[in-house]
This record gives sequence, structure tokens and C-alpha cells, in this order.
Amino acid sequence: MDADALNRSIQTLSERKDAWASLPVRRKLDYLDSIMRRYPAVAGRQVSACIRAKGIEEGTPRSGEEWAHPYQTMRLLRLLRATLNQFESRGQWQFPKRALRARANGQLVARVFPLSAIDLLLYPGFHGEVWMQEGVTEENLARNSVDCCRPGAGSGRVTLVLGAGNVASIGPGDLLHKLLVEGQVCIFKHNPVVDYLGPLIEEAFASLVEDGFLRFVYGGTDTGEYLCRHSEVDEIHLTGSDRTYDAIVFGTGEEGRQRKHAGRPRLHKRFTCELGNATPVIVVPGPWSDSDIQFHAENIVSQMTINCGFNCLSAKVLILHKDWPQSRDLMDAIRTLLAATPQRKAYYPGAEERYDEVVAVNGMVEPIGPRSPGVLPYTIVSEIDPADRDNPCFASECFMPLLAQTSLPGADAAEFLDRAVEFSNQTLWGTLSGSIIVHPAAQRELGVGLEKAIARMRYGTVSVNQWTALGYLWGSPTWGAYPGHLPTDIQSGAGFVHNSFLFDRPEKSVIYGPFRMWPKPAWFVTNVRTHKILPRLFELECAPSILRALQVVFTALRG
Repeated sequence: MDADALNRSIQTLSERKDAWASLPVRRKLDYLDSIMRRYPAVAGRQVSACIRAKGIEEGTPRSGEEWAHPYQTMRLLRLLRATLNQFESRGQWQFPKRALRARANGQLVARVFPLSAIDLLLYPGFHGEVWMQEGVTEENLARNSVDCCRPGAGSGRVTLVLGAGNVASIGPGDLLHKLLVEGQVCIFKHNPVVDYLGPLIEEAFASLVEDGFLRFVYGGTDTGEYLCRHSEVDEIHLTGSDRTYDAIVFGTGEEGRQRKHAGRPRLHKRFTCELGNATPVIVVPGPWSDSDIQFHAENIVSQMTINCGFNCLSAKVLILHKDWPQSRDLMDAIRTLLAATPQRKAYYPGAEERYDEVVAVNGMVEPIGPRSPGVLPYTIVSEIDPADRDNPCFASECFMPLLAQTSLPGADAAEFLDRAVEFSNQTLWGTLSGSIIVHPAAQRELGVGLEKAIARMRYGTVSVNQWTALGYLWGSPTWGAYPGHLPTDIQSGAGFVHNSFLFDRPEKSVIYGPFRMWPKPAWFVTNVRTHKILPRLFELECAPSILRALQVVFTALRG
């Protein structure tokens, strides 16, 4: 660790923080434009670097998954630019009233997807909402928005951003949020797992580095500790694990445990974070056909296996009705698909040790495929007792290619869904994201009960029928834990990112998708053209047009 170099970086940011806070919106748009010009030249090299590091074969369908991250970054850049441009042209921010509604209890809901004819074309049958916290109304929504773009927004702050080690879009997304939504200069420390991405991100954000508003640093825990405790670092943002959060806020070892138990943090700084989740997938019983079973087996297996399960939003706990006749059919279809899905390199540090710990304390463990050095089998841990609250599949995020399954009773779909929501809220660790899969006939039976169940779910993103990852990818929904966690029980974290509409008090984002769709979604691991579709999707975000959107659709239809 070069403490002098770190001090120089922080000193530069400290000297420039007020300039950034008072910078006219026009100048911030210039920086955004600079990133948007540079990023397309970086994207292909970023994808290639990730493919090599994760042991993915070039040119295979699964290599296309890595293009989702340039797509997400470019989309977020474009949406933030549109919002800041509204400030520049009108001198204020205003969300369109036609996209607002109030729930029966008065809760304000903003429809944030689709935003264009292109969105409608690419995602037919999908829409996304942001539900606001109590007290936010249509009349005061503008006052409950981030004020960093308003003149005299306040003095600047230096934020340390501790980057994630799993996917390439998290770091840029966190930086864009802190810089442009919260108005803070940043020092970004790369997670050592993805140090190889550092020079590429720096290249894309070069204009901010050149003008002293952003610095990048590398190193291990000693570097992170030094920066966290530095007197001129005002705030911290972390994407990682709750264990890392606890170590930073309370310390390690016995002293750290005592501090946490007593509620005596050693660090008194604003701390925002996204810390993962034991993501539930609730399957509501209904009259499923064989093709329904096949579609959602592909849906669930994709959520479980993409990026080898090293995603904070990977499917982790499958919740089925105890007496649903088709539970066995669904599980058999999942097993068959897992057996046909190529195994992946378990690249994330500690995955094999964590896997052994989980397997050792569970009975019905089904490895699907062989285990070899650096490669873990896709694994199902089935029929876990829902009362076993301390089971690591429930009480922690199993950051590995593993799916736990449990069953709950219920006299009908409504009673089962109530129990499943209660189980998710009270037993499963984390509050980041969760999903409900519900057949149209069951949805009609539930009526308003489905929205009531969504309202009861204490998750920052709730999806219906499709993967919560879409809320992350779209950029217009907020992304983060359900609000209200205490530092001594941080769960999935505090605060949120993305948020291209600058909402200041969101409660959750809700993603709705069709029960079935055609053509096959590009994010399904069974799609043989993912590596053809997603690069085109990125090109579309670089230069949106109906013609390019139709090219994406044509490519998807050929699959």
C-alpha cells in the first residue's frame, strides 16, 4: 500500500469536491457525453477480459451474457443524460403525471418502464414501477427528488466506492449514481478479483479523472481499511457482503462482535451498500401445462446458473406448494436442464469452501455433474424444512451455483402466497430482490391479492414471472435493499443506485412480465443466440433507432 499516493488522490478530490457540487448541469452533461463517446471503444475489450477471467469459451452462447453489462452501463448513461438534460433545458425536474398512480392505500407509484417505442418492441408485455415511501405524493414528488442538480445544492463530499468482484456493470453504475445522482466526487477502489477491469473503466471515465473529480486505486484490505478511516473521506459505498460491511463498521474478531452487539460502531460516516440476498422464487400453484413447466424450468435454471450463481440476484430459494401436483414435474425439469447446462469455473474466491460448509449440514443434496478443481457441480438442496431458520441456505447468501428448495402448505393459492411471503420476510436472509411466478388463472383467482402480496414483500425489487435482473438492467427502476435496516442488522444494505429519475424516497421497484413469452428470452441459458443478440442490444443503446431495434428482434426470432 502506497499511503502517500492514496493521500494525494484524496487531497485532490477534497480540493475539487465543492467545485463538483456547484458545477452547472451543462458541464456535468459534458462529462456524461465524454463517457458515452469513450465507452463503446471499451466495451468489447471489457467483455473479452471477463470471458477470459471466468473461463468462458469465446463465441459460445454463454459468452454473450457478459454483453449484458455494457448494455446496462450504456443504458444508464443515456437515461441519466435525458434526466439531466431536462434540468438543463427547463431548470427543473418533473416526472410525467400520466405515469403516476396511487394504490388503494394512497401509496404513490411511478411507472418507469417502458420509456419508448423501442422498449415496447423489445420487451412486449413488460412494465416496471417504483413504489414510493409513505408521505410521498404526486404534489410533493418533485420535493422528494435528489437536489444535486439544483443551484446551491450544498457543499461537496468525498465518497469512497468499494467495487464489486462479480460483474462488470456494478462499478460504473455505482460511480454514476454517486457522481451524478448524489453529486459527490469519488475515489474508487477495485475489488482485487476484477482488477483487470480497472484500466478499462479509467479509460471510459478519463475526463473526470483528468479534472480531479475521480480517482481509481488498487489494493487489498489494508488499502480499503486505510481509505475507510481517512479523515477526508466523508462517505462510503460498498457492493459486497455483510461480513465486509461489519468488518468496516464494527471491526473484526471478538472486539468487532462486541461492538456490533452493543451497537457501538467504530466508524461514524454515512454508509450506503448493497450486500446480496438469499433470493426467493415463489411459485404459486396453478393449472400449468407441460410447456409452462418447461418454460419456467428454463427461467429458474437461468436465474440460478448465469455467472455461475455469483450474482446477488441469483435464484437461491425455490418455494413450492406442498401439495401442488406439478411440483415434482417442475423439479424434474430443473434437474434435466441442469444436467444439460455446461458447468462453469467457480472463479469467485472462497466458493468451494462455502459449498462444502453448506453441503455438510444438509441431507438431501443433489450434485448435478462432476466436481473437479475449480469447478463446482450445479446443486439442488431439496425439501429443506421451512422451520429450519438457521440452515445456511436460508440464513445467508449461498454465493455459488446452488438452489435450495422448500415447500409450504396452503388451502388455496391465496393462502399459500401469504405463507410464502411471510416465510420470505421472516426466515430468508436479505431484502434485495424476490420474485413470484403466477399462472394467469391463479392470478385471476388472486385478484387484488397479488398486489397486496407484492406490497407485503420487504424487498427492494419484486418481480412477477420474470427475473429481477431486468430491474437492475433497465436503469430506470431503483436498485437496492428494502429501506429501514439498522447498522447492527444491515441485511442487504442501505440506500440504492441507478435511479435515473432521481427519486429520493423509493420503497421498492416492481417488475411485471408475461407468464410465457416468445421468442425465448436472451437471458435464458438455453438460448443458443445470446452471443448474437446481446451485442446488438448494446449497439442499439449506443445509437437508439427503430431500425436497430428491429435488427435485435430479427436476431432473436432466428433463435
